[in-house]
Amino acid sequence: MSGGGAKAKKEPGNFIAEWFGHRVYPVVAETPMSLQDQAAERCPFLTEVTGKKTKCVKRANSAGVCTISSTSNGSRQDWLACPFRALDRGMLHDAAHRLFGHAQGDDVSIVAVPVLEDKAAAEEVRKRVAAGQPTIVYFQNKLGGEISISPTDRSPEFSFDATMIELLPDESGALTVGRYGVFEIQTMDFHGTYQMAVKNLGNARHMHAGEFGAAIASHPQWLSEKVEGPNIANAFKRTFYQMMFKFQVGAHDSSAGCILAIPRAVWDSWQRHLGRPDLVEYGDGTWRLVQVGNEPVENPPAWIYVFDVEESATTTPNPLTLWRVIGTDAATLSHYTLDVAPEAALEAGGSVDRLRSQITMRLSKYLPELSPTKGRIKKAAAGAGQMTL
Repeated sequence: MSGGGAKAKKEPGNFIAEWFGHRVYPVVAETPMSLQDQAAERCPFLTEVTGKKTKCVKRANSAGVCTISSTSNGSRQDWLACPFRALDRGMLHDAAHRLFGHAQGDDVSIVAVPVLEDKAAAEEVRKRVAAGQPTIVYFQNKLGGEISISPTDRSPEFSFDATMIELLPDESGALTVGRYGVFEIQTMDFHGTYQMAVKNLGNARHMHAGEFGAAIASHPQWLSEKVEGPNIANAFKRTFYQMMFKFQVGAHDSSAGCILAIPRAVWDSWQRHLGRPDLVEYGDGTWRLVQVGNEPVENPPAWIYVFDVEESATTTPNPLTLWRVIGTDAATLSHYTLDVAPEAALEAGGSVDRLRSQITMRLSKYLPELSPTKGRIKKAAAGAGQMTL
């Protein structure tokens, strides 16, 4: 019998973190509101912005999955699995104020387009615009539908995650459309499947009524079954061209700009793709990503909102907090991705040098004379022979 104790089982790296808008890992929210949303399979974020009780729009195998807690970056972080999770009223208002040039204390109304189906809501919008009060409406998938750029024979079709539009009065006082702003939300693709973990949560809700929180807290493995980590490299490659394109669209005269909202986990995962750039603190609480030697500007055409999810078992849904607001442009992001990161790979001792060593080692299995070890032995033997002479 061996003297050592049993080896501790390694904790899984990936868990469903929020389910139907409420925290289930690493702590569990168990309030009347969270239990009601989960029982009704309701999305609290779509419900809040529309003013109507709205069910989760995801398919059965991923129903209710908002975020995934993963250690893919080394530390445990929340990764976004659903774009509607970013429908945080505070972040939307910050985006509307910034894009359309309003001070943070200004009275700016931001309304999801489906809300205008209500005659009273539509009339309130008309009154605000006529009175010169800043009023922004926005389209999004499931909220009036996405706005798209049509393809031409020289450009592709693209849809925007969310499009904000300022409404203005014309000379007669009637409504007219002003500038538009693009608000993109970066979700993540994940390996594996949510199906088993979602099923476990549904079973726990039925079988442990009255003690759901305690049951989930004592069986966290239920939330990790078959759930795998984010597909980081694929996500950046898949979205890079779209980011460049939409940042350029945001720089057009008719646009108020473009904002890309990403979890801090995604920003951290981007660092290798960007050559780990240094951000410049601007002095107003925001930051700038600029090329070395360039001066940061006050109103860049593109912004990256990096947010965290505030983990809480009592304040639910958990609020989002902006960790960094970063001003930049398409040319700068392209420079760091296509110039700086490849230069780092080409530096002496960098990944390209290591690639050559890896190729040599792999080939030496078939052509032994390529083995670095044998090469060193031959040189040593030759040197010893010369000394003997």
